Amino acid sequence: MKQKWYLQTWLIVILCAFWFFIIPGIIGIVLLVLQIRSNHKAFLAFESEKKQIEELKQKLDWTSLEQVHDQIDKEKQDYARQKVALEKEIANLTQNREEEKKRLLADVAAQVTSMENELIRLKDEESRKKAEILRLSNEIAAKRVEVIELDDEILYQSFGFYEPKYNCMDSEEYKEKIKQVRTRQKQLISNKTALNYYDGWTLDGSASKGRAMNNDNMKMVLLAFNGECDTAIHKVKFNNIERIEEKIQKAAAKIDKLNTRNKISIRQSYIDLKLEELYLSYEYEQKKQEEKEEMRRIREQEREEQKLKKEIEDARKAINKEQSHYQNALSLLLKQIDIADGEEQEALLQKKAEIEQHLAKIDDEIKSIDYRESNQRAGYVYVISNIGSFGENIFKIGMTRRLEPQDRVDELGDASVPFRFDVHAMIFSDDAPALENALHKAFEDKKVNMMNNRKEFFHVTLEEIENVVKKNYDKTVEFIKIPPAEQYRETVMLRKNAS
Repeated sequence: MKQKWYLQTWLIVILCAFWFFIIPGIIGIVLLVLQIRSNHKAFLAFESEKKQIEELKQKLDWTSLEQVHDQIDKEKQDYARQKVALEKEIANLTQNREEEKKRLLADVAAQVTSMENELIRLKDEESRKKAEILRLSNEIAAKRVEVIELDDEILYQSFGFYEPKYNCMDSEEYKEKIKQVRTRQKQLISNKTALNYYDGWTLDGSASKGRAMNNDNMKMVLLAFNGECDTAIHKVKFNNIERIEEKIQKAAAKIDKLNTRNKISIRQSYIDLKLEELYLSYEYEQKKQEEKEEMRRIREQEREEQKLKKEIEDARKAINKEQSHYQNALSLLLKQIDIADGEEQEALLQKKAEIEQHLAKIDDEIKSIDYRESNQRAGYVYVISNIGSFGENIFKIGMTRRLEPQDRVDELGDASVPFRFDVHAMIFSDDAPALENALHKAFEDKKVNMMNNRKEFFHVTLEEIENVVKKNYDKTVEFIKIPPAEQYRETVMLRKNAS
C-alpha cells in the first residue's frame, strides 16, 4: 500500500527536529501518530491478505504458496526495519529534546543569576544615593541658616507688624530724609570712616603702591556692600522688611569674612545708615500708597460733589419750570374768577386751591433743594448687602449726598460685582459724614479689611447695625430684614434645576 506524502518519515523527522518552535514539533508528533496508525492499518490489511493467502494455499499448488509466503516475509522484514528505524528516530528526537531542555534551563539559571547580581548592584547604588541625599539635605539645612528667605509664602507666615520710626507728614518729607541719609553715607565714604582698615601695606616694597592697593580693595568692599543693600532695599515690601534688614546685616558679615586677610571690615555706623535708608524707603513707599488712596478718595468725593451739583441744578431747573407753569396757570385762573359767577366761580376757586396746594409743595421742594445746596454735610447713610458676591452678614455702610441716593447704590453694583446691591436702610442725616464715621467706629473691630479705611465692609449682623442706629441716632428708621437678591436667588434655582 502506497504511503501518503505527509506521512513520509523524513518529513516527520524534520518537523520533530524543530520541536522547540512548538508548532512544528506538535505537527511532527501528530504526523507520527497518523503514520503509526497508517502502518497499523497496513499491518491489519497484511494479516487479512495473509489469511486470504492461507485460504488460497489450499486451492493453489505448493510452489505458488511458497512464493507468496516469501513475498509476505520480505514485506514483514521491510516493515520491521521501518519500525526499528522509526523508533530509533523517535529516541533521537526525545534525546535531543531533553538536551535542548537542559540547555534552556541552564540559560534561564544564568539569566536569574545575572538579574540577582544586578539587583544587588542596584541596592548598593540605592544605599549610596540615600547617603548622598542625606549629605545634601544636611548641607541645605546648613546653607539655609546663612540664606535670607524672600519667598512670599514663607514671609506671610512669619509676617509681623512694622512700627513706624519716623512718622513724616508726607512722602516729600520722607524723600528729603532719604537724601540726607545718603549724603551722610557719602560723607563717611569721603572721610574714610565707613570702613575699618589697615593702612600699613606695602606692594613691591612701596608704601604708596600698598596704599593704592588698599584703596582699591576698600572701593571693592563698598561697591559690593552698596550693591547688596540697593538690591535688597529695592525689593522691600510690607511682609519682608525684617528679612531685608537681616539680609543687609549678613551681607556685611559675609563681606567682612571675605576680607579678613585684607584687614578691611564695614563699620557699624555705616551699616546703621543703610538700615536707616531701608526704614525710610519702606515708610516712603507706604506713605506714597496712603497718599494715592487719599487722592483716590478726594477724586471720588469731587466726583460725588459734581454729580450732586448737577443733580441740584437739574432739579432746580425742573422745579422752577413746574413752578412757572403753575404760577401762569394761577394767574390765568384768577382772571377767570374775576369774570365768573355762580357755580363756575366755585369750580374755579376749587381749582385755584389745588394749584396753590401744588405751589406750596413746590416751595417746600425748593426749600429742600436750597437746604441741600447750602448744607454741605446733609445726606444719606446707607446700609447695603450683596449676598451673591460676598455672602451672608457682610454689609457696606457708606454715605452719599445725592438727591437720589439709590443712584449711588446702583453705581456700586456695576460690572465690578456679579450681582446688584440690596438696600437694608437709607438714613437721612443733617451731618451724614459724622453719622457714617460713628457707625464705622462702632464696628471698627469687625471690618473686613482692617488696613484700608476706605473699604467700608463689615462682618456684622443686621440686628447689631439696627440696634446701634436706633439706640443712638434714629429710632424711626425702618430696616429691610431679608434682601430681595432676585438675580442671585434665580441663579441658585437655575443651578438646582440644571443638576
